[in-house]
Amino acid sequence: MPELPEAETIVRGLRRRVVGERITGVDVIHGDVLRTPPRRLRARLRGRRIREIGRRGKNVLLFLDGGLILAVNLGMTGRLLPFPTAPRGAQRPTHPAVRLRFEAGGVLVFDDQRRFGTFEALEASEWAERDRRMGPEPLARGFTPERLRRDLAGSRSPVRSWLLDQRRIAGVGNIYALEALHWAGIHPLCPANRVDGAGAARLHGALRDVLRHAIRRRGTTIRDYRDADGGEGAYAPRLRVYGREGEPCPACGTAVACVILSNRSAYFCPMCQPERQGTN
Repeated sequence: MPELPEAETIVRGLRRRVVGERITGVDVIHGDVLRTPPRRLRARLRGRRIREIGRRGKNVLLFLDGGLILAVNLGMTGRLLPFPTAPRGAQRPTHPAVRLRFEAGGVLVFDDQRRFGTFEALEASEWAERDRRMGPEPLARGFTPERLRRDLAGSRSPVRSWLLDQRRIAGVGNIYALEALHWAGIHPLCPANRVDGAGAARLHGALRDVLRHAIRRRGTTIRDYRDADGGEGAYAPRLRVYGREGEPCPACGTAVACVILSNRSAYFCPMCQPERQGTN
């Protein structure tokens, strides 16, 4: 599933490709990805120019003139693919859900094989309400070790589950949560409120470092993720524990272990991340 680094990589790629384009047509191929009814979506988007592209958590945001915001959540397999002209033959996306046609002849395709992503056009006030329900950005200046420690203290959830809750912190998913916990030496099953001040400081630094390194390598491709140019992310070879059950931990050589937590795999090193380490 695309997380913050993948969404940020896509935003940076789209910014140089579609900013300034005017939308002249909206083709809905699979309406189940829409959170805005098709007729309203077309009415809101037609004739609008893309002024800027940004990101909030795992969401790609296209800021249109008139204050409208096109919010795209990539779900598990979603891709945003720009083309200078309508793609043909082998270039054509295999699972298009929505296609935006531009005045200059190009298109932007939301391609989503499993169709767990979402596509919606929001007024600024509607997006502001959505934004308020999301947690802080982990790379923002206001996200400090002290804030992380304070927020963790209010929950007894396993720290891995806490990190995945977008109401707690925006943009972190299973891959980077587990990688950061390994760097910080904290077991994924550790209750959030048992992470002490030193552990919170380690986790804060590890999380920011992992996200920044992944952004520099254009994200992690396990299977489906592609950037705006159709390329794979290059961070996968740097993963220390995610998907490496039974392989040696790069820090100590102990075999990486895995537990199932909320129906998802949680990878960790039993030596580097003992259940009691880094906690009160």
